Amino acid sequence: MQLVGNRKARFEYEISEKFVAGIVLSGHEVKSVRLGQARLVGSFVQILDGEAFLLNALISPYKFATVPDYEPQQTRKLLLKKSELLALQSFNKDKNRALVPLAFELERNRIKVVIGIGKPRKKVDKRAYLKKRAEVRDQRALL
Repeated sequence: MQLVGNRKARFEYEISEKFVAGIVLSGHEVKSVRLGQARLVGSFVQILDGEAFLLNALISPYKFATVPDYEPQQTRKLLLKKSELLALQSFNKDKNRALVPLAFELERNRIKVVIGIGKPRKKVDKRAYLKKRAEVRDQRALL
């Protein structure tokens, strides 16, 4: 079940592959994400020293938690298998690819992050994407 999505990433990038990763969160962050108080717009995944990290993702503080010095946009570690990490690392070396978080999902009572390997779209591609989406919407309206 999708808790928080990143619609802008699907517009800005052409997603070729997806991976599902666990994320290291504290208890009040989990409650906040479950309430939908997170934002993935502008965030990205980076691989440093053989570990994947989620940067610039905003998880708002849970309003009933009393946590001093909480940083909403802190770097969070992602949990992946070694084979998945190596695959992401090989895509990360390609200069024209980006590792983009697409959504926070709830899977068996655990918060997961869906990571997409995306190629940036050009302006012409974005216009064609919008035109195609408008055509599909018009066809649905006719039916």
